[in-house]
Amino acid sequence: MTLELIIFIASIVFGIIIYWRESQTNRVYRFFNKLMNSKELQMKTTDKKGFVYEQNFLLRLVFIVSFFLIGILITRFLIPIDLATISLFASMIFGTLVGTYLAGIIFKSSAIIDEQSDSLEDKFNDVVEKGKDFIEDLKGEEPVAIKKAQEEIEKPKVEEKSARERLKDKGLL
Repeated sequence: MTLELIIFIASIVFGIIIYWRESQTNRVYRFFNKLMNSKELQMKTTDKKGFVYEQNFLLRLVFIVSFFLIGILITRFLIPIDLATISLFASMIFGTLVGTYLAGIIFKSSAIIDEQSDSLEDKFNDVVEKGKDFIEDLKGEEPVAIKKAQEEIEKPKVEEKSARERLKDKGLL
């Protein structure tokens, strides 16, 4: 039971590594695609699909089972010890599938977090810019109304004629 648990955890890590590696580059999948398909049916250069990356469950299961079948056949010929091969085989397949889906969840959630952090960073930068503008307004010159009031206070008052005198000057009184 301990060996199965260790192999299960190792296969989860293996599934995560496979998924991550295929998300970076899919050269092996492209090679087999060019080998198996005609020119018209080959995948486009922009397609990122791999053996487990961006595959549906059934094809992912087929690729993982065939990979482990080949690995177990080679191991059985090299080491002829029977160590509950079928239970270890099932544990490796299930662990690798779990690992690939776990890696997919991690990558998608990290992409979402990156998008949100970028938008939060933009919002934060906008707030900082508005704050700088506000501080510049506070540091800047005084408003025009205050300037005019100060100028009127500082000017010596010239004696003006009263309204009665102005009317006399115009000849209306």
